Amino acid sequence: MTVTARSVLIVEDESLIAMMLEDFLDSMGHRIAGTCESVPEAMARVGEGGFDVAILDVNLKGERIWPVADRLREMGIPYILATGGHIEPPPPAHAEAPVLSKPFTIDAIEPALDEAFAG
Repeated sequence: MTVTARSVLIVEDESLIAMMLEDFLDSMGHRIAGTCESVPEAMARVGEGGFDVAILDVNLKGERIWPVADRLREMGIPYILATGGHIEPPPPAHAEAPVLSKPFTIDAIEPALDEAFAG
């Protein structure tokens, strides 16, 4: 299976999960464009651009990711919603985004990336 190498922005407030995701992506041949832990940090990083896709934790220390998802959508940059499970459904504007459920498995990442780019 040939994987298209992509540059990925990770928005995740739990450092161990972010590191695991970085390791998975790296081992799959992708490049890590950066890791953000908060909505303001992610908004600033999104404004800089330079990445192909973002993986967004839906809940960052109690703060919802939707402003970041809105900005990515406006910019036409694909994104994946990462969730630990029991959350309210995403706003209608983000209902079509692929979802990556925690705990992450390496086998689930590539299909989610493919789905993000197919949309």
